[in-house]
Amino acid sequence: MNKSAISPTRQEDFPGWYQEVIKAADLAEMAHVRGCMVIKPWGYGIWERIRDLLDKEIKARGHENAYFPLFIPLSYIQKEADHVEGFAKEMAVVTHHRLEQRDGHLVPGGELEEPIVVRPTSEAIIGASMSQWIQSYRDLPLLLNQWANVVRWEMRPRVFLRTSEFLWQEGHTAHSTQQEAMDETIEMFGVYESFAQEVLCVPVVAGEKPPSERFPGADRSFSIEAMMQDGKALQAGTSHFLGQNFAKSADIKFLDHTGELCYAYTTSWGVSTRLIGALVMTHGDDDGLCVPPRVAPHQVVISPITRGEPVDADVLAYARKCSQGLFGSTYCSEPLRVKVDDRLIKSVDKKWQWLKRGVPVLVEIGPRDLEAGTVTFRKRTSFYQADTMKLDDFIVQVPNLLGEVQDELLDRARSNLESNILTDEIDLSAARAYLDQGNGFLLAKWCGDTACEVAFKEQAATIRCLPRDRKAKGTVCVVCSKPATTDAIFAQSY
Repeated sequence: MNKSAISPTRQEDFPGWYQEVIKAADLAEMAHVRGCMVIKPWGYGIWERIRDLLDKEIKARGHENAYFPLFIPLSYIQKEADHVEGFAKEMAVVTHHRLEQRDGHLVPGGELEEPIVVRPTSEAIIGASMSQWIQSYRDLPLLLNQWANVVRWEMRPRVFLRTSEFLWQEGHTAHSTQQEAMDETIEMFGVYESFAQEVLCVPVVAGEKPPSERFPGADRSFSIEAMMQDGKALQAGTSHFLGQNFAKSADIKFLDHTGELCYAYTTSWGVSTRLIGALVMTHGDDDGLCVPPRVAPHQVVISPITRGEPVDADVLAYARKCSQGLFGSTYCSEPLRVKVDDRLIKSVDKKWQWLKRGVPVLVEIGPRDLEAGTVTFRKRTSFYQADTMKLDDFIVQVPNLLGEVQDELLDRARSNLESNILTDEIDLSAARAYLDQGNGFLLAKWCGDTACEVAFKEQAATIRCLPRDRKAKGTVCVVCSKPATTDAIFAQSY
């Protein structure tokens, strides 16, 4: 085992490995506030890339960014009975507006006339604004998006996956017709699917959620389900058709072409910093993190090898020449992100740090490279293979090298997904055994009965989604053996 390896390994203890990769990659750490996290610069840099690239996709479809309050009056939440039931146990509530000194201690004072809920999601508060902004069909569709933080009081926090506060994007739209709202729901569902695969190199199974797994208050919910390296599912993004449910509770009405007063149809959809957790558990290895080039804060890191000798200044100048040579080059129509790591620490320590952080391409330049006019580089996907290339040739080839890393990460993840979906027709006992062992996803038939689904959830796993483009073998439900009505992906999940 080399000095850079993560301990424990994935095979020894996957949850422990996950925490160690996050620590070694310097992504984040749990905060001093229970259940919250501090996202460190390398981790936040990845989130910024996710945010900026996805924001372009959202705006390209006509949506505009806005910002709504973090605090929501309890009365607004109470209007949405079905919605509240799904989030009630996770809501943080503000009841006082100041602190007072009593017997030498600070205690809450100034009780609020109405408690305020700290935003768990924004349907209620955005719906209140929509009801004021929309009067006529001419005001529709209303296409909004918000980048914000959210609070859901998490009982068992895990950094990036489940924290009491996290960052996300939430889209909210209102439409004049049911079909237009459904089209919006499906379109954004497709955006998430493409983004996960093409940008994050995370292949997913896409499909509709069964009724018991729908977003609280939604008529229909759709999700993308990613398979982590331990075989468990991670819900990586959701899109919801809300019908007129939220419009009725928020009184979002409009006059249609005939002058009739109608309720709007609304949607909501979102992804969060959970995507960073998905990236870690999809691409990380026993040496640390692997970051897809599309979202890497630095795509190329140039590390001059210095030894406290006079030639060091020339090596450093040569490293900067390499960096300058890459200025103006692009990858996926964006300027390359290049860093010269000229810290005065051992070169071998810098190498292992960037390995653990998962930088796509690491360049090491020493006196021999200076003399020969070459660079020595390593791709993160084959880190222990060092290649040498003439400087001018390397400058030309960097976009291709990044493309290779992006493709290799996607191919590896896709192979893991496809080779760990059991498609054989099996009985209930075998299904339980397969899922209990954490082998992966089970693609099987389901009768559509929620009671049947709940019973299986208590014993083995949940239905993650009803896959859009995958067909299971057989004709009977894997749980109850009654005639099946649909195909389903069963899995244990995060």
